Amino acid sequence: MFNEIVQFIRKIFDTKGLIPLHEPRFIGNEKKYLNECIDSTYVSYVGAFVERFEDMVEDFTGSRFAVSTANGTLALHLALMTIGVKPGDEVITQALTFVATANAIIHCGAKPVFVDCDRETLGMSHEKLEEFLNENTLLGDDGYCYNKKTGKRIAACVPVHVFGHPVNIKAIKETCKSYGIRVVEDAAESLGSFFENKHTGTFAHIGILSFNGNKIVTTGGGGMVITDDEGLAQRARHIATTAKRIHQWEFIHDEIGYNYRMPNVNAAIGCAQMEKLDFFLENKRELARIYKEFFGNIGIEYFSERKGCCSNYWLNTIIVKDKSQRDAFLDFAHKNGVMSRPAWTLLNKLPMYKDCETTDLEHAQWLEDRIVNLPSSVRI
Repeated sequence: MFNEIVQFIRKIFDTKGLIPLHEPRFIGNEKKYLNECIDSTYVSYVGAFVERFEDMVEDFTGSRFAVSTANGTLALHLALMTIGVKPGDEVITQALTFVATANAIIHCGAKPVFVDCDRETLGMSHEKLEEFLNENTLLGDDGYCYNKKTGKRIAACVPVHVFGHPVNIKAIKETCKSYGIRVVEDAAESLGSFFENKHTGTFAHIGILSFNGNKIVTTGGGGMVITDDEGLAQRARHIATTAKRIHQWEFIHDEIGYNYRMPNVNAAIGCAQMEKLDFFLENKRELARIYKEFFGNIGIEYFSERKGCCSNYWLNTIIVKDKSQRDAFLDFAHKNGVMSRPAWTLLNKLPMYKDCETTDLEHAQWLEDRIVNLPSSVRI
């Protein structure tokens, strides 16, 4: 069966060489815009492409405001700081996610609390979140939620749209609202994904996107904070630009800030990529259709979008029967030049996060043992 899968993937991508997991496609105005950027001499943080790129993301996602950053991790750190996460706070997130989600929490001086996932979404379980909050927290007189065990304020919740598949964000948001917890959407992988016709990252108080080299749209390295709240957007931009007050010549900084801005050269690539996003999405959804049909015929579960969701299918995912089969396939695929990946190691297993509070992770562990991500590049 493994050889049948590998040969099918080779047929899809029409190559005898190494097949990457997800490589960028530069088929538009990338070189033209880079040349314009260089000719303008504005290659750093000031330049027309930065504003244009932010406008394009606003238009596509329907978000009122977009603030570009140098990468997605910085965008998440910035979003958490913007909504008021402080040292000593706790932030609820999921254990099945890329390590950057938890790292950004730590960068704020806060500590992650890991809850379980849903098998149907791959993202945070609304039921497990509600169960944890009901049993382990209380509302203070100040309107904030506190962990009864640690006494720490639970300042935020960070659900993740895993591999581009929308989490049950509306239910998560409603639960958090009743506990006075602000929500930050980690939509790093889900540009072009929608839940009930609304773009991921736009449901919560604030959200983030990533434009890393392996994402559906890339700027080489880049991220974006998106929000409908003008105050949060202004705050995010201020912190990201070294907390410098606007002035023609004076250097006045009114708090500790960060230099998290996206350079103009990166934004130039992003503008060209955004012009091709509709094509990328159509291409990837067709690839998903082909994969789904193939795996349905050989009896392996292909992970598909739920009803009411439209996924960008950033990474195509199958669910095998157990960890032994997962590892055997990954070994075979890599030996035969087809890059495939498991899900991430659950974050609570990593040495720096092993002491974080963790709920029962039955579903997250089940998924970690069985997920395989297959080559998912746009085919041209």
